[in-house]
Amino acid sequence: MTKTGKMAGTALMVTMMLTLAAGAARASSDAAWAEFAAEVKTKCTAATGATLTAPRAVVDPFGSQHFGMAVVTGNLKAAPKTQASMICVFDKRTKTVEIGGELPPMKPAAPAKGR
Repeated sequence: MTKTGKMAGTALMVTMMLTLAAGAARASSDAAWAEFAAEVKTKCTAATGATLTAPRAVVDPFGSQHFGMAVVTGNLKAAPKTQASMICVFDKRTKTVEIGGELPPMKPAAPAKGR
């Protein structure tokens, strides 16, 4: 085999190894992000449980550099027919959460006139 042939074979092997490593890293990263979102959801729904019945969380799948975020919605325990949402911030470093005040549920925006 020529020197050029050996180099081409080595380059092909390195390319294949990098491709496999990238695929494994992506799968690991996807699993890590899913685990992170599940942790935010669990902590945020637990933290709002004293205020909301059957809290449901919509989690920002990645959060910011330092925080995970979710909007948690449910019915108020103090007024069971009233629905409210709360913003939850999860500190990635300390794994603690803080909850904002009660917000009315969002209503769909009305379509713009003239469209």
